[in-house]
Amino acid sequence: MKPTWSLLLALSVGIAVQTSAQIRVIAFGAHPDDCDINASGLAAKYAEAGHLVKFVSVTNGDAGHQSEGGGMLAARRRAEAQESGRRLGIEYEVLDNHDGELTPRLEVRSQIIRRIREWKADVVLSPRPNDYHPDHRYTGVLVQDASYMVTVPNLLTDTPSVRKNPLFLYYADRFQRPQPFRPDIVVSIDDVIEKKYLALDAHVSQFYEWLAWHAGVLDQVPRDPAKRLEWLKSVRKFPLRDAWKEAARNRYGAAANSIQHAEAFEITEYGLQPSEERIRELLPFFPK
Repeated sequence: MKPTWSLLLALSVGIAVQTSAQIRVIAFGAHPDDCDINASGLAAKYAEAGHLVKFVSVTNGDAGHQSEGGGMLAARRRAEAQESGRRLGIEYEVLDNHDGELTPRLEVRSQIIRRIREWKADVVLSPRPNDYHPDHRYTGVLVQDASYMVTVPNLLTDTPSVRKNPLFLYYADRFQRPQPFRPDIVVSIDDVIEKKYLALDAHVSQFYEWLAWHAGVLDQVPRDPAKRLEWLKSVRKFPLRDAWKEAARNRYGAAANSIQHAEAFEITEYGLQPSEERIRELLPFFPK
């Protein structure tokens, strides 16, 4: 049977029918723990359903501590990331770029393009390119710059290009300039909230040391691991924000009123522009 013109057109713009029930998701963060904060609930849901997820930290985190640093801190944070990945049931890779020194240079863009291609990603997640931290901003820029280029066969020819552009999603944030985050997709993580906290708990150097020190509450962190985890749950919340409720109702209906914990994502302009049907195929977590 010959392909129809409409099918050829759909393929050319990246709106292809998924050929496998297994969804492949890759998420990028600037530091080991960034993906966990923004999308470990979503990752846990995918993993529990038998889909494939990979987190990638674009820097090695070697500056993120009040009293440790360099190669020893990088090694510690890599081990923490691996433990988080084990708890979530996903892969976790930490690239060897220095923390606090990330710029949107071609070398790092190539690293991003190769990871997306090698993973054969259907969905790609990243921060938006406006943020308080330059590493966060430039991670967003790097993934944005990679979004179309992953489909170009003559670029980085040692790693085959993807045949269709993935769905690129931004993590939620609270920054208002140049424009606020738009909650296109809101996912309840009530069923996996404990896994999210366990993923964060794996990053001991961050949540119980560096971030607590930076916030001036290091003296409040319990020494006992179990009490420490309960403390983390008390200070780190992931509620369904008021600004997200309408988007949640669009897919959960009346059930949205009972959602306690959520993650939200914005569809970028640079990848697949999905229909509602395609959104539900790629994020199969909503009621029929």
